[in-house]
Amino acid sequence: MGDRDCRHLSARLERELLSAGQAVVRVPPKMMAEQRRVARTRGKSDPIDALAVARAFLREPDLPVASHDEVSREAKLLVDRREALVHTRTRTINSLLWRVHELDPERAPKPRSLDLAKHQQALRTWLLSVNGVVAEMALDELDDVIALTARINAFTQRIGAMVRAQAPELLALPGCGELSAAKLLGESAGITRFATEAQFARHGGLAPIPVWSGATAGRVRMTRSGNRQINCAIHRIAVTQLRLKDSLGRAYYDKKRAENMTKTEALRCLKRRIARTVFNRLNADHNHRQSTAIPAAA
Repeated sequence: MGDRDCRHLSARLERELLSAGQAVVRVPPKMMAEQRRVARTRGKSDPIDALAVARAFLREPDLPVASHDEVSREAKLLVDRREALVHTRTRTINSLLWRVHELDPERAPKPRSLDLAKHQQALRTWLLSVNGVVAEMALDELDDVIALTARINAFTQRIGAMVRAQAPELLALPGCGELSAAKLLGESAGITRFATEAQFARHGGLAPIPVWSGATAGRVRMTRSGNRQINCAIHRIAVTQLRLKDSLGRAYYDKKRAENMTKTEALRCLKRRIARTVFNRLNADHNHRQSTAIPAAA
């Protein structure tokens, strides 16, 4: 499968193919474009695209193979839904703050406080004492914020329970909270589809690429491609580890700084190291789930 990134459309087809015993490989659009560019045929059509997919797969036989993994799929669905609710609440809070500012700038809540029940209720009590349409609209938006917060908290608790049960090894990684663990579990889409930790790091945009010539030999930078959600989650883990004075991550970062690396270079090395640990722990969690699964009846 290849060409456009249409996984939201092809998910059901992939599941049907996998259930039928077929192997499914996703070919990145970048490879598709390269194969079309060097092909003898010109133009763009379904047959040309299909041929480009096949040629790209034959040229790169070690592309990740899709697999059934209901645990990672459930994690992704839950995390994505929670994030959608958080974005909706943020937009509603921004609108609410402008209405409160219009009514009385002195009553503006503290930054990042409206996700807490006591601040929500304090603002609601004041708005009930104010007359006018603006106060009515502000009160209506505050009720939306309160309802969204309750739903977000419910998803957070559900995600936490799932991660504690399905990925305890990953959750035990210093700096990895429940939401970050769920994000990594969901975005990996089945860790067994990666043959090596290097493939996982490349998928997450954490594998450095060379950018040197002549006297600048040995210089590298992070790739700007890859799964940015995985990259972001591992970045959060790295930053958290740097705040822990006695953590292995902090010691590794200080070691790289002592080797005359810049802060950016040292952080890049730390993220790559964490990617290796995440890969190993995800595999350990997967193997544990497989070993404890109830065997099917003969």
